[in-house]
Amino acid sequence: MDKIAIISDVHGNITALKAVIKDIEARNIDKIFCLGDSVLKSCNSDQVIDLLREKCDVIIKGNCDDAITRPDIPKGKFWTRDLIGEERASFIYNLPISYEFYMSGYLIRLFHASPFGLDYVFNPMFSNKNTVYSATEIHDALELFENTKLIGKTDKDPIPDIIGYGHIHTPNIVRIRNKTIFNPGSVGMPIEMLNDDPKDKTNRFSTVASYIILEGFLDSKILSSISFNIVRLPYDIEEEIKLLEKSTLPSKKRVIAELRSATNYLG
Repeated sequence: MDKIAIISDVHGNITALKAVIKDIEARNIDKIFCLGDSVLKSCNSDQVIDLLREKCDVIIKGNCDDAITRPDIPKGKFWTRDLIGEERASFIYNLPISYEFYMSGYLIRLFHASPFGLDYVFNPMFSNKNTVYSATEIHDALELFENTKLIGKTDKDPIPDIIGYGHIHTPNIVRIRNKTIFNPGSVGMPIEMLNDDPKDKTNRFSTVASYIILEGFLDSKILSSISFNIVRLPYDIEEEIKLLEKSTLPSKKRVIAELRSATNYLG
């Protein structure tokens, strides 16, 4: 059987990415697919892009990637854009929006957030009602399976059986109407929505990196065994924080707080 590691939302965290790739390679996994948002937040997006280009078979574009790599971004607007330089920015900007393949008889479609936009939000566990994300929240899970112009699909294209997406930084697997939706969580900036105390010692169970392993028969249209394995992987957070503290990243205080608490900035 074939194994594919699905990673997402590295967000410039080179320490976490190196740990995840080491774990993937130790498991003799055949391929690595990345669901976007490789940049922003932490301070080594340049190194992250270079390592992803070296190790990944597929990389797609996320909303943060798109936001800072557009050709019209002036120098000095984004710290991370100036860090990665024009060649890397062009590479990221021109990445595909989605990717699909067959495994064990299932058509699997991957994108960063949705088939409607790079920053739409589908979260099966938490509502975004009355938040800044409410205008782009997807309430019906089946909408994720739609063929849209954004991803280059029409009504004549087949509907996928399995959707893989990132964006929400929280791993999960959902079954609905004979279909499967999975999210690998975040390599570099994991989130636990219920965390509200930075001193809570149990936060350490959520600050770990995560990814998903798909196992089945790649490129096969014959229905057979397929599995989804969520991997939660500790890495040296304090090492990443040392890199942040040495950097000139303007938002490093916030990033450090998020790394240590697995939630949005607490103060």
